[in-house]
Amino acid sequence: MPVALIFDLDGTLADTRADIAASANAALRAVGLEPIPAERITGFIGDGASVLMERCVAGRRELHGAALAAWAAHYGEHLLDTTVLYPGVEATLAALPGPLAVLTNKPEGMARRMLAALGLAGRFQAVIGGDTLPVKKPDPAGVTRILEATGAPRGVLIGDSTVDLATARAAGIPFWGAGWGFSGAAALREAGAEVIVERFEGIAELRRGVR
Repeated sequence: MPVALIFDLDGTLADTRADIAASANAALRAVGLEPIPAERITGFIGDGASVLMERCVAGRRELHGAALAAWAAHYGEHLLDTTVLYPGVEATLAALPGPLAVLTNKPEGMARRMLAALGLAGRFQAVIGGDTLPVKKPDPAGVTRILEATGAPRGVLIGDSTVDLATARAAGIPFWGAGWGFSGAAALREAGAEVIVERFEGIAELRRGVR
């Protein structure tokens, strides 16, 4: 029986932190605010671009729209400046049985551009972005759409954030925590994740145990 492996993108397949942070700080400068540390911005990632910039401008809600537009314009041109796949991603994905899919809160167009540039465009049967549906993670609709598109009766969500964990719980599917990602294994365990993968290659071993 096929099982869809559903991957988050940022912090799970690719290390996108530096490019997202650079664009966020470019946006802050564009609206007259001071840049903030990249490490702090990393903690804002996971709920989509709008929430990212809402957190970056803090209480300056009147600047949110302009900051979001500036972020999108800058990131659209610089989303691949330093972004790289995590070790083991390409080889592991090539060996995994399908179907494989991506579920991200990044805009779908940006996600597809990134996957193509990183050599992964042909690996996934479905890609759902933050603007593909009227709702985004942690709403389970993206998981439902992926299962429908792939024809898989079951799925597993692999992600690095508590948003991914909440999505898996809402969809009623297992969650495998990406311990190498932005949140880190300790934060995922504290949030209640029962399965943590320390290296991307470990996904292949877990998949062999799914029947």
